[in-house]
Amino acid sequence: MPTETDRHFMAAALTEAEQALAAGEFPVGCVLVCDGEIVASGRRVNSQGPATNELDHAEIVALRELFATRPELDRRRITVYSTMEPCLMCFATLLLNNIRTIVYGYEDVMGGGTNLPLAQLLPLYQAMQPRVTPHVLRQESVALFKRFFADPKQAYWQGSLLAEYTLRQ
Repeated sequence: MPTETDRHFMAAALTEAEQALAAGEFPVGCVLVCDGEIVASGRRVNSQGPATNELDHAEIVALRELFATRPELDRRRITVYSTMEPCLMCFATLLLNNIRTIVYGYEDVMGGGTNLPLAQLLPLYQAMQPRVTPHVLRQESVALFKRFFADPKQAYWQGSLLAEYTLRQ
């Protein structure tokens, strides 16, 4: 069950997502919180244009900031707030970096990773027990994705299962 704290920090992630959308990027925002303080943030970059890639997801951008500015933090105390459910790449990266608490706004019906059956994977992942809280400020997140997918100038994931699902929300 989401708390007022969850809603507060998800609002900060939504601000990151709004900035991504304003820059013409896929509207995913993320903040990393430790002991009630935002210690890093990120937004999706390079979802379009000449540097298009699938590495610069909001969670990865935020992790890079964390490693550059606060490498001493105990990552087990960090909570990730992301406007969209982390994909498989981001979910595994968070877990491998000892981050076990994830809060997200909007489910990624096409590529979300938080339902990965860790107990059925190889030993490295089997003992990991992340705490995942979905749907915090979901409608606010959905609204950003609807704006993105309704814009005919946006080519990223247009016509995909995610785009169709989002536009039906």
